[in-house]
Amino acid sequence: MSTDDQANGAGPLHLLKMAVGVGSVDELREFRSARRKERGGSWVYTRNHPRRTEAVLGGGSIYWVIRGQIRVRQLVTGFRSERDDQGRAYCLIEVDECLIATLWRPWRPFQGWRYLTPADAPPDAPAGYHRQGCTGDPMPERMLAELRALGLL
Repeated sequence: MSTDDQANGAGPLHLLKMAVGVGSVDELREFRSARRKERGGSWVYTRNHPRRTEAVLGGGSIYWVIRGQIRVRQLVTGFRSERDDQGRAYCLIEVDECLIATLWRPWRPFQGWRYLTPADAPPDAPAGYHRQGCTGDPMPERMLAELRALGLL
């Protein structure tokens, strides 16, 4: 994405990833925290290195799909190419540790990661809604589900 696109409100390109085996934002937060302590950094492993890294690094995030819904995002801060013991290439997507809640958006299952355009990215949730790992106490998932069912979120 060019800087002209970003200046015209197109926004940065994002990544989308399934949070496999994770049932809630709380579980994802615990999992990411444990990984950060275990590995000394906040990053996501993937076999395929994104090619459009400059567009993502211009303010893009990795959006997490949990139980069929995009629910939360993390700001992408860098990319590192590495090789394993057998010489196979992989990529570490470096992310900010803060999980930023989004308005929920349904998304079908897929493997690996996908690009997510600004037009397809859900907006951030209202302040105080559910900012795990940042500041403030989040609303319980059950309460959020009830408010959404009533059309209030």
